[in-house]
Amino acid sequence: MQISYSPKFAKKYRKLSSMMRKITEEKEAIFRDNPFDHRLKTHKLNGKLDGLHAFTVNYKYRIILEFMNNDEVYFHTIGTHDIYE
Repeated sequence: MQISYSPKFAKKYRKLSSMMRKITEEKEAIFRDNPFDHRLKTHKLNGKLDGLHAFTVNYKYRIILEFMNNDEVYFHTIGTHDIYE
């Protein structure tokens, strides 16, 4: 699976603690293997984010993403629940 990262995602990722970056990398590995693995809680978004999906990195952090086609995904941003606003 090919994952592309938005500049916004890259900027926010760099600001995460080293521990959060490690957890994010672990969850990304799970995502690459199976985007709908139950541990990720991948779900569709509604409202102004309709057409996008999100998955859980940990209790606090989420990644908003877009499935471009069967083997390409675009990570829009990472952050707390505030990213949904």
